[in-house]
Amino acid sequence: MQESDLYLPLKTYLEKQGFEVKSEILNCDVMAVRKDEAPVIVELKLSLNLTILLQAVDRLKISNTIYIGVPKGLAVLKKRRKQIVKLMRMLGLGLIVIDPGSRIGNVDVLCDIGEYKPRQVKKQTQRLLEEFQERVGDPNYGGTSMQRGIMTAYRQKAIAISSYLLKHGATKASIIAGELEEPKARNILYDNVYGWFDRLGKGVYDISPRGDRELPDWIARNS
Repeated sequence: MQESDLYLPLKTYLEKQGFEVKSEILNCDVMAVRKDEAPVIVELKLSLNLTILLQAVDRLKISNTIYIGVPKGLAVLKKRRKQIVKLMRMLGLGLIVIDPGSRIGNVDVLCDIGEYKPRQVKKQTQRLLEEFQERVGDPNYGGTSMQRGIMTAYRQKAIAISSYLLKHGATKASIIAGELEEPKARNILYDNVYGWFDRLGKGVYDISPRGDRELPDWIARNS
């Protein structure tokens, strides 16, 4: 397939919308004009990548209606269609999917030109702020692999509780909560997210065998 295979279906589609269409106008693959409206520029591509996006963004200097036209069945669109459409809107670009086997203008406009205002989720913003404020110091390196484990504020609290148990032995959760001034201590011990604690009796906890193995490394990372 060649990029030129996308031209005739697109031309037919645009002409049905009342545009006059011409190709290869000063390095623009397709240019469509209708009355006094801003010209529509379409860059025909067989794939989507950063170079293509940058080229389309550069075209915004000559018109505010810039589209990228790609063939139907593009693998990346099948996998990441929602994310790609979102990115195009953020960049102020349009996206057109063209059936190269059609001569009757079989075209699907996935993303039209329009102002993009992302909807912020206040709960997520609040969670970010809480994590930032509760985390002690800056124990991670940006880009740390999740396989190695991220030092979160929650994990730091679990480490503080573990350190207390390592020093004092089996202790009631209520005592730990008071000594560490950590109101979530009971829940952290009960939930035992990391498997570091053993419950010995009603409200009494100690370090588990897994905690004995894993905690030295985590305590060192948190120091």
